[in-house]
Amino acid sequence: MRIIRLIVIIIFLAMISIYFVKEYNLLSKNKIEEITYVLQPKEHEVKSKKIPDKREISNTFKGDLFQWMGKSVEELEEAMGKPVRKDLSAYGYNWWVYSDLEDQYIQFGVMDKEIVSIFATGENLASEPIQIGQSYDVINNKLSFETEVGYREGISTYHFQLSKDDMNLRPLVKISKNVFAQLYFDTFTNKLSSIRILNGDVLLQHSPYQLEYRGSLSEPNELSQEDWLKVEEGMEQQIFDLTNIFRIFHDKETLGWEEAASEVAFMHSKDMEENNYFSHYNPDGDGLKERLAQLDIAYFSAGENIAAMYPDAPAAMEGWLNSEGHREALLNDNYTHLGVGVYRLYYTQNFLEKP
Repeated sequence: MRIIRLIVIIIFLAMISIYFVKEYNLLSKNKIEEITYVLQPKEHEVKSKKIPDKREISNTFKGDLFQWMGKSVEELEEAMGKPVRKDLSAYGYNWWVYSDLEDQYIQFGVMDKEIVSIFATGENLASEPIQIGQSYDVINNKLSFETEVGYREGISTYHFQLSKDDMNLRPLVKISKNVFAQLYFDTFTNKLSSIRILNGDVLLQHSPYQLEYRGSLSEPNELSQEDWLKVEEGMEQQIFDLTNIFRIFHDKETLGWEEAASEVAFMHSKDMEENNYFSHYNPDGDGLKERLAQLDIAYFSAGENIAAMYPDAPAAMEGWLNSEGHREALLNDNYTHLGVGVYRLYYTQNFLEKP
């Protein structure tokens, strides 16, 4: 009997030991998962700073333009020389602007000395398998545009939902795990107008499409008043340059810079933002004619384009190009000068035919 009791006690103790071992392993697993979860954002930061290898870009996108993503500023300067200027963006990177103001215009978005975004338009861009001026149908047949484009970053997942207008104006194409291309089309000619290449972080900051996501979103970039002034000045110059580039593409004469009209445009953008309205007429009923008269600006004819809440100057320009009335002003044969004013994300162009 004693032997039987002893055997029973040993079995009982063994079962308790097994239970505690299993319970301990379960708790350890949970603890490891918690630690992994806590460390995930740090891991994400490291991943976002890694320079992508050329092989990460899909073999479909063989053009040199796409291969610049993730490259260093040293490589950029060695190949392209010094930029025309460097413009601060509202999203933490600087635009390095390269343009001959004739047939090609490229902005490289640089953050931490690496290229995180590119905007380009013009001829001979080395953007195979697509080119500026190709038709929507030809490019769609090559790339098969989709209404939903998604990607994963760590434990977070993001799905961009494209509306019918998005699909017509700026379809989104995934070209690697974390690199995308926005293709801007001129809907009046049904041809590719410009290309924007950007990584997932920049795309999320711009928020050009409806987004469904699970996980976290980074906080918006906070800018000081001084930084906003730099961003606004940069976007004004970009709008001026792109206006002339688009006019050249459409066989129009380029426009001269008009400083006084730029001041009028800036004050109107500022007034719209501060007083929460969007119109060619201010709350008192004054329009462009009255605003130009306040600075005694002489002209034969004048026109105005306004836009709001586009993420940056290139996006605003493509918006104007695809709106009939704004397009008419943009490509008007009679205008000789242009003033541009940007305040926050409110944009104004004042066109003049001068004596």
